[in-house]
Amino acid sequence: ISMDQKDIMRIFEETAYVRTGGSPEELRAAEYIAGECKRFGGEAVIEPFAVDMATIEEAVFLADGQEIPCKGYLCAGSSEVEAPLYYLRDTTPQSLSGCRGKIVLVDGYLGYWTYQDILENGAVGFVTYDGNANYTDRDIDQRELRSYVSKGNLLPGVNINAKDAILLVKNRAKMGKIQLKQTQTQENSHNVILDLPGENPQYIVLTAHYDSTSLSQGAYDNMSGSIGLLSMAETFSKKPHRYGLRFIWCGSEERGLLGSKAYCQSHEEELGKIVLNINLDMIGCIMGRFIACCTSEEKLVHYISYFAAEQGFGCKARQDVYSSDSTPFADKGIPAVSFARIAPQNTATIHNSYDTMAVMDAEQMEEDIAFICAFLERMAGAHTCPVAREMPENMKTKLDEYLTRKRPQA
Repeated sequence: ISMDQKDIMRIFEETAYVRTGGSPEELRAAEYIAGECKRFGGEAVIEPFAVDMATIEEAVFLADGQEIPCKGYLCAGSSEVEAPLYYLRDTTPQSLSGCRGKIVLVDGYLGYWTYQDILENGAVGFVTYDGNANYTDRDIDQRELRSYVSKGNLLPGVNINAKDAILLVKNRAKMGKIQLKQTQTQENSHNVILDLPGENPQYIVLTAHYDSTSLSQGAYDNMSGSIGLLSMAETFSKKPHRYGLRFIWCGSEERGLLGSKAYCQSHEEELGKIVLNINLDMIGCIMGRFIACCTSEEKLVHYISYFAAEQGFGCKARQDVYSSDSTPFADKGIPAVSFARIAPQNTATIHNSYDTMAVMDAEQMEEDIAFICAFLERMAGAHTCPVAREMPENMKTKLDEYLTRKRPQA
């Protein structure tokens, strides 16, 4: 590969800042990536797309009159609600029936189906939590009520630290009050696009997101994948390839794959020319196993398993939908594979302040990129791309479930 360990660590250092989707810092990172492309003669285009933004003016959460540190949910509107508190331990009908007229405490993320369930069962507000009972910090992530989750039905919500959530339940807190005031606007997020034409008018799209969450420098998730794309782009800018290569550094992935969704929408007429999507999301960490998640015919799983054995590279391939920028492409019928190195949770975590370059390893980055480069060389140099451009029925079902068109089976 073209990039050495020194280059890799330099980019981690120069992008060690929070860059949430739609923020000035995200645009700064987009311009930085375009600048890195220029170093090897690549002319990247920065393409804007509209995203919902919000500024919180007030977010207060009281439990039995005591103020609990919180962050208000972005895009959840402005309102005030006072009601009994209710901890939703699971989403069985029995538990959901207790939501009516309550401010509901929910474990983990507030996904689409949980939100629809508490709404349908009469909740008047919600509380989520993050962090870890055993960590010393009291960090609170800035979350948002995504428009495809709320569908315009807004409940006021706040996020708190796990330690406070435990105390609420332990102390049997009875009454809650949420005050939320915010201004909502539309701003731009950005995709960075670089083309390396090939002999064939059809092409392979390579994706990686470069945005982070509100507490995170996002070294592992996912400046690592973005560096991988830069290295691969530089490598293939110097060698011939039959299929064209389009590199897309996606914005606002952490806000619901918004960059890849926007790309697929605004470039719909070109999607028929794409034979394959290769997505990089979280590679090169110190610990952990390497995976290939194929949203495609099952033959690709076997191909990658055989190829990894041939290369002497540890890789576990499977057929599934990956929660990343590969999914909007797969949903358009384009076979996709996401490559990732998954660290055990106690050695590297994401979406929090611990995701820094301290969990990254330059030599492992080199090895991971080299393997993906070798795979790309096979695909880009193929007489005919061997992956069928059709989505099997089991993957269509998984896509329907992931994209909330169909409720997952219990």
